[in-house]
Order: sequence, then C-alpha cells, then structure tokens
Amino acid sequence: MSVAVGVVVSDDGLLVPPGEVPLVVEIDGHYVWSLTPLRDGRPAAGGVLVPWPGVLRPHLSGRGRVRVTDAVGVAVLYDDEVGLGSGEGALAVVDRAGHRLSVDKVGHLTRSFAATDEGVRDEILRGTRRAIDDLREHAGVPAYLNYGALLGAVREGRMLAHDSDTDLCYLSAHTSPADIVLESYRITRAMRARGWRMLRMSGGDVKLLLPLTDGRVCHIDVFAAFHVGDTFFQLGNRSGRLPRSAIEPFSTVALHGHEFPAPRDPEAMLAFLYGPRWRTPDPSFKYADPAAGVRRLDGWLRGFRTDMGRWTELYNGPRRAAIPRGPSAFARWVEPQLGDLPVLDVGAGTGRDALWFARTGRRTGAVDFSRGSLGVIRRGARRRRREVEIDQLILGELRSTLVHGTRLARDPHHLYARHLVDSLDPAALDQLWLLARMALRPGGGRLFLEFATDDVGSPVVPSGVSAEGVRAAIEAAGGVVERLTLGRGEDMFDLPEPAVCRIRAAWPAPDSKELR
Repeated sequence: MSVAVGVVVSDDGLLVPPGEVPLVVEIDGHYVWSLTPLRDGRPAAGGVLVPWPGVLRPHLSGRGRVRVTDAVGVAVLYDDEVGLGSGEGALAVVDRAGHRLSVDKVGHLTRSFAATDEGVRDEILRGTRRAIDDLREHAGVPAYLNYGALLGAVREGRMLAHDSDTDLCYLSAHTSPADIVLESYRITRAMRARGWRMLRMSGGDVKLLLPLTDGRVCHIDVFAAFHVGDTFFQLGNRSGRLPRSAIEPFSTVALHGHEFPAPRDPEAMLAFLYGPRWRTPDPSFKYADPAAGVRRLDGWLRGFRTDMGRWTELYNGPRRAAIPRGPSAFARWVEPQLGDLPVLDVGAGTGRDALWFARTGRRTGAVDFSRGSLGVIRRGARRRRREVEIDQLILGELRSTLVHGTRLARDPHHLYARHLVDSLDPAALDQLWLLARMALRPGGGRLFLEFATDDVGSPVVPSGVSAEGVRAAIEAAGGVVERLTLGRGEDMFDLPEPAVCRIRAAWPAPDSKELR
C-alpha cells in the first residue's frame, strides 16, 4: 500500500478525497479507468473508498506505477509505484496478446482509441464513412455522427481518447414503435446485402462489425431516433425535448480531417446528450436518463435484453471458472433417452452438456441469447474438436423464436434445457413452449427440462417456479408431460439445490379434428 497527499491505493480500491470532479487512473502511463468519487464510492475513514471495477480485479496483481489525475491530467493527486495482489511481476491491464485495455463507458474492458495507432484509427474512420454511405444509398436512411464520436469531433476535432467505438444515428420519419422496428429490420437486410456483419441489440439499434488489421473488431453502433408527439427518443436510453429542426438538414463536422454528416445544431444535440457542461472533459460521465423514457423504450424496443449484460459478464468474467466443465447429472439422466435424434441445448451457457452430448459424434446444437456464452462454446468445441452447431436464440424476441422453430420443424431434434425455465420471464417462457410446439410436433422429439422449484417443502425458495405450473403451461401449449420427478439437485455451479424438478414432455401431432 502507498500513500500520497490523502490518496491511498490498495487491493480494495482507491481512497480519495470526496468530490464530484472526475478522476483518471493510469497504470504505467496507460489509461485504465475513470471515476467520480461521490458517485462511485462510499464514505470511509479518511475520504471516499471507490472499489476497483470487477472487470479490472483479475489484472490487479503485480507491481507498477499508478497515477491519479483530474480529467485533463493537470492536477496530479497520486503518482507512485504500488504492489497489488501478490505484488509479483508487472502490474498491467492487458489482453492475451499484450494489448492495453481500459474500462469503457458501459463497464467492459476494451482497447480504447488512446491505445490505437494512427493507421488503425484511419481504418475506423474510413469504415464509419462507408457505413454512412451504405446506410444512405442502400438502406435509405441518412445517418449522422453522434454520441462520443460527435463530441470528440466538435470539442477536439479528434476521437475521444477514452472511447472505443463510433456511433451513428438516423432520424426516422415514423412515429409508431412498430414501424421503427420494421424499418430497423429492413435496414439490417440491406446492410447485410452490402457484406456487413451485424449484431442486433434491440428493435431499434444494431452494431456493424468492422474487422481491423490489428485483430480487433470495432463496433459501429447504428441507433434509431424518432419523435412521438413532442418527445424525442434516441436509442441508447435518451429521451426529452429536441426538435427535428435541430437535426435536419445536416451540417458537417471534421474528425481527424475526415468529414462526416452531423446534426444541424451539433451543440444542441450535445447538450441534450451530455448536459450543459458537455464542453468540460469527463471520461467518467454516466447518463441520467428519465425513468419514464427508459421504461417506454424498454417496452417498445428492448424488453428482451433486460438481463443480457449480467449473463455476458458471467461468461466473460472470472466467475465462469467456477462452472464445472464436465457433464451435469441431468445430462447423464437425459442421454440414454435420446435415441438416434439430434439434441439442441437451449440456454446452453458454457456448453458443458452440449459438448458432452457431441463427444460420440451425436449431432448436437447449442443456442443461447448471450454472445458471451456462444463465444465460450465455440472455443470449447474447437479445443475438444467437437462438432456443435452454435447459434443465438433470443426467447422474448418473437422473430428469433419463429425462425428457430420453423427450422426445427423441418429438422427433428430433442430440446434440452437445464436451469432455463427458472431464468426466464413469463413472456420468454411462453415462447419456449411455442418453440417446443413448433419443433417437436412434426418429428417426435422430446423436451427435457430441469429447473429449481419450490415444490419440495424446503424453507428455501430458490426460484418460485412451480412444477405444476410448468406442467399446466406445457399442457396449455398442446404438450403432454410423460415424466415428472421432484427432489434435490444441483445449480449451474453444481452446488446443492434443495428443490429441483425434471420433466420429459412430448408434443403429439394434431389429430384430424384439430386440423379442421
């Protein structure tokens, strides 16, 4: 532990003077994190203790020079060598290839523009320009630079050092959320036809994936913006008053000498996004969005993503190591019942059971809504040389459910889901039964479920899911429960679970009366 001018750096975090001025943390001259003491910390003897972010903790072991300054680097609060964790080796926040990482605005570790060389930066700018041109000429929507990219262009003429992606918006002519969603999917089809790889984040925003020569994949976010009455909405969670005349017709801004379309009044847009102090650098800035606007955007465009960040953090973080790699007891129970049909692991997590099903050459699929999960499964399949068909399924997004259900109706599978039922909200659970009905009726496969329940009389209620409630939902969806057992079991970490239900269900083909 080292102390300098009222600042203490330790394994617990930073003990700093109380204040609302953002601070920047560097390790050996490289930016890693920014914070605002009173917002991010808690009172402690001698000041405010701001804990290290969870994503940084696995990297904080060794010796290195830690520097804490104000946002522009003029006032130095701390600058000294420290030992953290074991105190052995170099203290460095890097990826496996040795690239410097920092905590981005949403709390993920990433390579910021400060750690990007000029040639790669130019690739990002040219790729962003190409995205704008393709959106206008082939998707039919004029896009403009926004968020951190616009802020950097207007305030500094360059990318913000602490940013890590570029952001585009388009102002829709539609005022109905349903039309916004349809437009967004039309844009997706047009951009895929231009060769772009994409990730859908909600009904109104997507990420274009731009491969870079340094091995990274840069994200170019494309957000819908629209008016409903007098209220302006813009994906991320922005909402409030901003007239169309502040956006159209576009102006232009320069970013590292490249010209980009921008809102007609870029200063009004930046004040809308970042508040009246947008000209003052604050790498620790966090949005304070109106709760009513967030609630509306969630309901209109984004409800299914509520828990995605939590699962992605699990699969990309240190807790993943606590999930066993071998097959679960439930997988061993199911495997003798599979016969010759392939099996699809729904909500596959780390893929531990899917990889085990595939060990003997059984045709096996794995789907999950977390991209972190899918990455773990792909790497595990490569390591073990297993053939597993991997795809994203978002229960709660009807389009995703119907696409998978249609495919499975022509390609009979069993469906396998361990601790999925007790992780879904009611809307997503309804779509699980829809998927099962579509997939299992034509081919005779079975649905195998294991979930925590409250039906064994335990004083601990792990989930509130009722076995009889699940049976009733399956039967209401046209299924038949062939087998139901209750007893003790294990959670996803193979720790004791006091009450677990196992179900095997079938969806018989409709009889002639039902078809009339």
